[in-house]
Amino acid sequence: MSGTFRSLRGFNFRLWAGGAFVSNIGTWMQRTAQDWLVLAELTDKNATAVGIVMALQFGPQVVLLPLTGFTADHFNRRKVLIVTQTCMGLLALGLGVLTISGHALLWHVYVFALLLGCVTAFDAPARQTFVSDLVAESELSNAVALNSTSFNAARLIGPAVAGLLIAAIGSGWVFLINAASYLAVIASLLLLRGTELQRQARAVRARGDLIEGFRYVWNRPDLKAILLMFFLIGTFGMNFAIYISTMSVTVFHGGAGQYGVLTSTMAIGSVTGALLSAARAQPRISMLLAGAATFGMGLAIAALMPNEWLFGVALMVVGIAAQTFTTTANSVIQLSTDPVMRGRVLAIMLALALGGTPIGAPIVGWVADTFGPRWAMAIGAASGIAAALVAIRYLVRHRQLRLHFENGRPRLSVDRRW
Repeated sequence: MSGTFRSLRGFNFRLWAGGAFVSNIGTWMQRTAQDWLVLAELTDKNATAVGIVMALQFGPQVVLLPLTGFTADHFNRRKVLIVTQTCMGLLALGLGVLTISGHALLWHVYVFALLLGCVTAFDAPARQTFVSDLVAESELSNAVALNSTSFNAARLIGPAVAGLLIAAIGSGWVFLINAASYLAVIASLLLLRGTELQRQARAVRARGDLIEGFRYVWNRPDLKAILLMFFLIGTFGMNFAIYISTMSVTVFHGGAGQYGVLTSTMAIGSVTGALLSAARAQPRISMLLAGAATFGMGLAIAALMPNEWLFGVALMVVGIAAQTFTTTANSVIQLSTDPVMRGRVLAIMLALALGGTPIGAPIVGWVADTFGPRWAMAIGAASGIAAALVAIRYLVRHRQLRLHFENGRPRLSVDRRW
């Protein structure tokens, strides 16, 4: 417990992590079933429709930004999460009943995706900042990484199980199983020891709270660089539902089982990346550069793979890179941001990372339909390289990245503090 898993020593974080893990498995099962329902059951392999679902699900992150960051900074996060998790469970239940009864239509999925996006817009910043209520500041970076590990470990299990269940009993039952899984995280929230929760400073309510959040970010060059990188990769790079589903169905001609396995294969890399992040004593911006560059190159390699097995191996590399990037960015932002501003800054981060999906997902889906899924993945690869260039520019401008020569050969070095 003194190393990679040290933050699990605390009862509250251990209980939260257990409940969240069960719920995350259900969430990944639903995501897989929802993508399959749209791509293979309600449309004729229409990747643009999958992109629209993603846009509706993540678009509210931007539209509701003035409210979501305010809620995370000013309200009791534990109570906020109980409400949001309950609503998400009820939405899963409703979609499951519609699908099992045979009445589900494409526009129904669109509506449920939009409603889920609205709830998630409030849930995500509250959930991200709630970790700081569960552990001491010295354990925060490790707890953030382990929280991400739980999410991606569930990603390893959920899609594979969903693929088998879709083939055996249908998508609707997967939605109902996800609805039941929310009971675990709600129970963990109710059972937390109130006396052991970390007391965090609450922001003072005032007009212009969101403006204050943007002003805070604008005066921090490091945060601006990280958020721009997040926007590039979140908008055009992390459209994995489109990449994997279209490659599985149209290139490798597989079924729901193969789609689930490939999604879980990528999760192997994501879990590895999260655990490596948890083992690091201090997150650094230089790791963001490495993660973004590897993400771009990994997607480019994956796009060229001739069969599903090599494609799955390449996805592991992409998973490691993506998780290294997102976990490091989350940790750097939380550790370097004033506690009273964390909710708003994280809400801005999530809005840029996920709220860009309404722009990127339909574009990537259209490219997959028009030119093929390999070209869609090329867009994601370009986003990773572009984000890496942003990190290089930041490090050079702040004299943390230097070009020097050894034995007549040019080499780049990064100050260890960064």
